[in-house]
Amino acid sequence: MNELKQVIVVRTDIKMGKGKIAAQVAHASVTAFVETLKLNKKLAEEWLNSGQKKVVLKAESLEELLNLHKKAIEKGLVAVIIEDKGLTQLPEGTITCLGIGPAESNKIDEITLKLKLL
Repeated sequence: MNELKQVIVVRTDIKMGKGKIAAQVAHASVTAFVETLKLNKKLAEEWLNSGQKKVVLKAESLEELLNLHKKAIEKGLVAVIIEDKGLTQLPEGTITCLGIGPAESNKIDEITLKLKLL
């Protein structure tokens, strides 16, 4: 099997502090992992045991993030949208991040390779 990883894509067009970004990335990572665990326990466990590789990338708009989500779903990847609860910096329901995988790196790269690191 190809190397496994998880990718988190963060919107950069909304103003989030560093702590807020860290929390939203954590939400995306955990939510995508739990979804993967439900659908493919073997893959989830293999990722856990291989170092839990994660890459955090940036999307410049909501439209770009939603387009990436659609492409990931079309490719059969686990892809979860994270919406803020509105308790601190952002209005409730603001979409902040996209979590993809864990999955084979080459499959995720087909969708995210052109994105820049956060």
